[in-house]
Amino acid sequence: MEAIRELIESDRVTIFDGAMGTMLYSKGIYINRCYDELNLSHPDLVREIHAEYVRAGAEILETNTFGANPYKLQQFGLEGSLRLINIAAVRLAREAAGDRCYVAGAIGPLGLRIEPYGPTSFDEAKEMFKEQASALLEGGVDLFVLETFSDISELRQAIRAVRELCDLPIVAQMTILPDGNTSFGTTPEIFAARLDEWGADVIGLNCGVGPAIVLAAIEKMRGVTNKPLSAQPNAGLPRDVQGRQFYMCSPEYMAKYAKRLIQAGARFIGGCCGTTPAHIKQIADAVRAISPRRQYVVVQDKPKRIEELTPADIRVVPPEERSRWSRKITRGEFVTTVEVLPPKGCDASQTLEQIRLLKAAGVDAVNIPDGPRAQTRMSAMATALLVEREIGLETVLHYCCRDRNLLGMMSDLLGAAALGLRNLLLITGDPPKMGPYPDATAVFDIDSIGLTNMVNKLNHGLDLGNNPIGQPTAFCIGVGVNPGALNLEHEIRRFEWKVEAGAQFAITQPVFDVDQLYEFLRRIEHVRIPIIAGIWPLVSYRNAEFLHNEVPGVRVTPEIMERMRKASEKGKEAAREEGLKIAQESLREIRDIVQGVQVSAPFGNVRYALEVFSVLPEFARATERIALGERA
Repeated sequence: MEAIRELIESDRVTIFDGAMGTMLYSKGIYINRCYDELNLSHPDLVREIHAEYVRAGAEILETNTFGANPYKLQQFGLEGSLRLINIAAVRLAREAAGDRCYVAGAIGPLGLRIEPYGPTSFDEAKEMFKEQASALLEGGVDLFVLETFSDISELRQAIRAVRELCDLPIVAQMTILPDGNTSFGTTPEIFAARLDEWGADVIGLNCGVGPAIVLAAIEKMRGVTNKPLSAQPNAGLPRDVQGRQFYMCSPEYMAKYAKRLIQAGARFIGGCCGTTPAHIKQIADAVRAISPRRQYVVVQDKPKRIEELTPADIRVVPPEERSRWSRKITRGEFVTTVEVLPPKGCDASQTLEQIRLLKAAGVDAVNIPDGPRAQTRMSAMATALLVEREIGLETVLHYCCRDRNLLGMMSDLLGAAALGLRNLLLITGDPPKMGPYPDATAVFDIDSIGLTNMVNKLNHGLDLGNNPIGQPTAFCIGVGVNPGALNLEHEIRRFEWKVEAGAQFAITQPVFDVDQLYEFLRRIEHVRIPIIAGIWPLVSYRNAEFLHNEVPGVRVTPEIMERMRKASEKGKEAAREEGLKIAQESLREIRDIVQGVQVSAPFGNVRYALEVFSVLPEFARATERIALGERA
């Protein structure tokens, strides 16, 4: 594993575990017990709960020591066992973690009031925290998690205590009420700024409330600190059911909010009261789908530049020789493509008939999506091969990371090269739960950045381990990019890595906000590669709503939504015409600032997509003939 400091300084999302108390209670441990003492009396039980979280996908385990401080242990007559309890807790977590997870020493509030609200002084509080932190440090923790604090002054003393002992990373987490503030009335903006000032390495929230309220607070905290943020909400607020307290948030609901928390800026995600390994598994799957584990990308280790590793007898195919598509892009020529979905069954005749219209119109290539939105369709690679062999039109084959492990990807790509496919659009892929088979699993060994590295290595005659493969591949490497990403800084960083990894061109998500595209292009000027803008001709107000709300990364502006709403009230044809008009306006506006466009064919209607191109002089005559049903 990478050093914990490197993990915190990186930008990838990391998964915490979930509740310990909830799990112990579910296994028959009554709440009148000292849960921390179970590290000594029931070690196998504690170790197994840790192991369940490891299997679920947690990357940081918190020790079972939330209340293992002098004051709370004294209430059970266990103050003399403080050192043994904390050391045992670290050992149990470490045994479950192996070399797969980090172990964080968990420290909660003392359980008493400190000045000015109680008789305990700041220094007395600091010394109590220091006693527990010292034992956890002796046990060998990788970092500290100071959690569930309502009083920011008390949390400050815990930070002081740890800092006097060591320089290990500190995750400092407050807890808030449904109104978004602490029980002392401190706002997220205030405590985030203070914790930043006091030296916390990660600042966050846990316990108290469910994910919706935590999300609102994280959004406020992001504006006042550049430190990494963490979020470990409860599984909602507890409800009384026949005298028992139940947390009602499902694992799926928590996973949905995990994505939103990441988009809002959270880098460490986990759960608190009410969350179980089932919740953490769903969260981990969701996180891997949108922020896959970069440490799995073997090609990231580059002691030498790839050019220095290329075998001496290998000639890397220049970009202008890889394909007609690659040659036009390399020369700076404007390129056009239409996205057409693979057929749903094994009969591709209707799809091929539609694609023939594209060749007749003079479109440069057809984009073939790979399992779009996790739907079941014919293999994109098989469809691309049929198109190139039967029609002679070049394809841009989408290839995603969702369904294959590293070896499977290597085999696929070598096979694609042998079959003559040359143009790739490398994407991470939608999680399977977006599709009709919610129990389908994802792989996500690497993300699109790692995949770009992999293909670039193949183009240099190397496999993942830098071993020669003989004749190199000759792929033109494309990547996806989203100018409308909620976290644009993160999107730009990923784009920079894709360019560094070897991307030759990028295709955007459908653009409905031209000003947004202008701003994005300005922000990436330092790493600019040819940008091909996505255009989606809307067909109805419902279609616009669907894209805006249910397709990741797509934002339809309020103005366009209103235009489509008014047009749809007049009927289907009026809505279709308005959608076409909007798409044509977008194409005219962006024609001179991008190097190409990709027009989607809604519901497989290629003729409709071609009408968008009619505003370009070079397409006007051909599209007119096709609209009349003629053949070029």
